[in-house]
Amino acid sequence: MDATIPAAVDPQLHAIVDDLDAASRRLQTLGAGVLCDVWDRRPAAGQWSPAECIEHLNLTSRALIPMLHQALEDARRVAPRTLSPYRRDVMGWLVWTVLAPSSGLKTKTIPAFVPEATPPAECLMAEFERLQAAVVACVRAADGLPIDRVKLESPFDARVKYNLYSVLTLVPRHQHRHLLQAQRAARAVEQVAAASALAV
Repeated sequence: MDATIPAAVDPQLHAIVDDLDAASRRLQTLGAGVLCDVWDRRPAAGQWSPAECIEHLNLTSRALIPMLHQALEDARRVAPRTLSPYRRDVMGWLVWTVLAPSSGLKTKTIPAFVPEATPPAECLMAEFERLQAAVVACVRAADGLPIDRVKLESPFDARVKYNLYSVLTLVPRHQHRHLLQAQRAARAVEQVAAASALAV
């Protein structure tokens, strides 16, 4: 991340930045360990390739960043923040639970966030980092604002609304979920390739 941007002062926001940084490192590790011909291969019909998992995250960030900017503007117009800790609302907590990387719950992605094509791996990762820096800037800009008293719509379902603090915590949660999916997809493709090589 850009070292010239000051770290978030609030410990809850600092934890979000740390989690976003962990997601970036996780992608870097994935990129260093996956062969080029594995990125675009699906482990099975109906499952995403590693590249599709990352492109889904990029599509999500592109849609979400303008919404975060608007929500931050809204937060600047409401009453100043109290000294109490930020809290997720009920919907934010529910989505947080569903998005746990280790949970077995599966969710269906709407067409707008289903990758139609994927660029080369290096371009995917560079775009992820560019968007990640923008998300981190939004988290840091939230310092001192009453972000748990401002709500915004989910980019996945306009019927679902949660507070801005919930959304900021959900971004790295969602990223880790799909980075784990990408890791598993790459491992599965590599195992199939290894088994095929042994069978020859």
